[in-house]
Amino acid sequence: MEHVLEVKNLHKSFKTGFIPQKKKVLQGITFQVSEGEIFGYLGPNGAGKTTTLKCILGIIYPEEGEIRLFGLPHTSLEAKKKIGFLPENPYFYEYLTASEFLRFYGQLFGLSPAQREKKISALLQLVGLTHASDIQLRKFSRGMLQRIGLAQALINEPSLVFLDEPLGGLDPLGRKEMRDIILRLREEGKTVFLCSHILQDIEMICDRVAIIVKGRIIDQGKLQDLVSEKILFYEAVISGLPASLVKDLGECMAAEGGRLLLKVEGEEKIKDLMKVVLEQGGTLHSLTPRTATLEDLFVDLVRQG
Repeated sequence: MEHVLEVKNLHKSFKTGFIPQKKKVLQGITFQVSEGEIFGYLGPNGAGKTTTLKCILGIIYPEEGEIRLFGLPHTSLEAKKKIGFLPENPYFYEYLTASEFLRFYGQLFGLSPAQREKKISALLQLVGLTHASDIQLRKFSRGMLQRIGLAQALINEPSLVFLDEPLGGLDPLGRKEMRDIILRLREEGKTVFLCSHILQDIEMICDRVAIIVKGRIIDQGKLQDLVSEKILFYEAVISGLPASLVKDLGECMAAEGGRLLLKVEGEEKIKDLMKVVLEQGGTLHSLTPRTATLEDLFVDLVRQG
């Protein structure tokens, strides 16, 4: 697959403090994003995610390194025409209605009046704001602002869309709808660069991820390669037996209504537990294997970093 975004050896520092001292924010960031994928860029607060994004978009300039969009320098106008961007905390002129707001951005991209109106109608429907087309943005909730922000990021039919914390401020239903929209963009052949700290959503929709800690990428790749499928432990729910009888077979994590939730490590202990349950007349209600998750990987890497 072709790379629509290439970042090589990116360095960026800022001067901070009363007596200005350089603080390194990005230290040799290197990654590529392939055409048609959803790429997740993860890291704790202050790791350098937004700084990386601002460098890619040309909002700030790195001290060292190379950034290419669609094989072109990232500052070229031709490359910028093909991208869309939703910032983490967007600020929009609040006295415009949703339709007026999108109409303004359509004019910036040179769309004809007929193209604008057709596009505005389609985008409002896509983000679920058709009912709010004539409402001023100052009356929008945080979640509605995220939705209209996504609509403006798509007004120019971009090939590559940058989304910085697009799921922030959304309720569970809104998050699902936003995930569905992002997946639909991939189905349409678009590439999505997604910054987020909501690991569950990243794990559900991203093809590849890069994890940045203290200005360095400490791991990247396909999710199935990064997240081990090895079983860490089993969760067993049993009843009809006293906790003292199974205390040597697993850790009792909860007890309620005559049922015990046990954390059991190793297949041998699982076999022993099933034998005890059967011989003592107990009941095994469920046995669930627990594998490593993206959250496990993320926490471990952040602690090590």
